[in-house]
Amino acid sequence: MFRISFFFALILALAACSQKPQDKNALSVNEIPLLLDRHEAIQQGNEWNDVQNYYGLARNELLNNPKDYEAALKLVQVYINEARITGEHGHYYPAALKMSDFILKNGELESDLKFRTLAAKAGVQLSLHDFKNALNTGLEAQKLNPYNAQNYGVLVDANVELGNYEEAVKMADKMVSIRPDLRSYARVSYLREIHGDVEGAIEAMNMAVEAGYPGQEQTAWARLTLGNMYKEYGKLSEAEGEYRKILADRSQFPFAIAALGDLEMERKNYQAAEKLLKEAASIIPEVGFYESLARLYKMQGDEKRCKGVLDQMWPMLEDDEKNGHNMSLEYATIYGELVGDWKKALQYAQKEYQLRPKNIDVNRKLAQVYQKLGQMDKMAEHLQKAKSTNSKNPELMQLAMNK
Repeated sequence: MFRISFFFALILALAACSQKPQDKNALSVNEIPLLLDRHEAIQQGNEWNDVQNYYGLARNELLNNPKDYEAALKLVQVYINEARITGEHGHYYPAALKMSDFILKNGELESDLKFRTLAAKAGVQLSLHDFKNALNTGLEAQKLNPYNAQNYGVLVDANVELGNYEEAVKMADKMVSIRPDLRSYARVSYLREIHGDVEGAIEAMNMAVEAGYPGQEQTAWARLTLGNMYKEYGKLSEAEGEYRKILADRSQFPFAIAALGDLEMERKNYQAAEKLLKEAASIIPEVGFYESLARLYKMQGDEKRCKGVLDQMWPMLEDDEKNGHNMSLEYATIYGELVGDWKKALQYAQKEYQLRPKNIDVNRKLAQVYQKLGQMDKMAEHLQKAKSTNSKNPELMQLAMNK
């Protein structure tokens, strides 16, 4: 899964040969996590060259001066961005944590640098689904700088995932008051959806898209989220329009390609769905693409091909887990909906519930699992918790109808 270009590997080899011993705290070439080669489809013109140059300069600065923590933080940001773009989570998130901790172990950091490193680390912890630690790290950062919108975004997300919805709303209000932009509007959208204001959520996500720059990756993510929201609530043509707008700017954006595949699956255009999902999976190793493909085969009654895709997924999931990514909720969904082992699904859902007992999505998953197992009292208990914010999530509404 890891790919290193020949040219870049040659540079590393030469650097390793030429590096001179420095003080005992110096970093060696091998201690700085590598930049992996991007798939050609997502190099995005000059963007990939710019990333490689940025990484190379920061890396050399750090090798020459192991106390250049600004250079180390630049590497953290590269790792975070590449994880999102390439899907190589198992490599890049541990790399970002390693470099963040390298910075933070220095007890004499300038306050702003420490703040920015903590905020970045909290974001990585969120991506790894380590929500409790993400919240604690974000709160530590907030003490150093209570006026930074990006860190309030971390606090919004961590509180949402832990089920602290009132606190999440407070953090979102602060975030918007400091910087009304793509990121803050996106948080407002999510919170409106959680509380059942679907039209308001769509309105806020449209504002997020409009606040972004066309063609930028974060704008593509906002538009993808908008499209997914349309799809979730049955507005398939609107969803398709958003996905195609993304591809007009970033023609090989794999998440938009996969989203079109999911849309075709919804429409029962199975051949078109399969083609799109395979195309997306050929670009980056995103577990969700394989999950959709397995679901497609399951819907068609093709258990053999479904199992074949699952066999490809298990090592990917294990690699994510090995590198610190909490995948319990994903396992619960896969074992239940794709394998049909609802007892195994229950084990994973309960494991996640121990960490996040107030989260409505976790409770919705447990309600679904208990329904499948015929334990209707337990289903009703978790369904009530899942409905606590007045969410109008279609799956939740369907569960409520079948209780």
